[in-house]
Amino acid sequence: MSDSSIMHALAELVPHGARVLDLGCGDGAMLDHLQRTRGCTGYGVEIADANVLACVKRGVNVIQLNLDEGLAMFDDASFDVVLQIDTLQHLRNAEVMLRETVRVGRMGIVAFPNFAHWPNRLSVLKGRMPVTRRLPYQWYDTPNIRVGTHADLAVLAQKNGLKVVDSFGVQNGRTVRFAPNLRAGTSVYQLAR
Repeated sequence: MSDSSIMHALAELVPHGARVLDLGCGDGAMLDHLQRTRGCTGYGVEIADANVLACVKRGVNVIQLNLDEGLAMFDDASFDVVLQIDTLQHLRNAEVMLRETVRVGRMGIVAFPNFAHWPNRLSVLKGRMPVTRRLPYQWYDTPNIRVGTHADLAVLAQKNGLKVVDSFGVQNGRTVRFAPNLRAGTSVYQLAR
């Protein structure tokens, strides 16, 4: 997760003392923040060696695992909250992982770059793929294997029988509830079974 304002906004959604699984946890910054400020416990899941080492250095429990292989090692409702922050767009099995997020956790929090944000739309209208703070890569070197919009995740959640507890956008550290599909660079969903 690249933006600390997004991290702080998402941390507010996690109950104090929650047991958390952070999928694609990167360097462990989010889980470290939750442990220090909200008394949470849990694990990060990460594939990259350098990020696993960074987690260990932070004192974050981490499991090295390729998320495309699934979460079969975890029982139903093993965690209070499963985070999937800036991960969904990198996964080949995004739909399966969305279902796994709410199977393994009592609540799932999913956040991803919103491709429908107005600057992205403007860029596409000009004939170019967007390069923004939230989508900082050129089309040919992006780690994202898919792009999605705030509205797209609502449809996917419904298709998979998932309950949308809350949804909103985040832009410049502020919560965007009115027209988040247009006005927010980050889409956030709280999901349950």
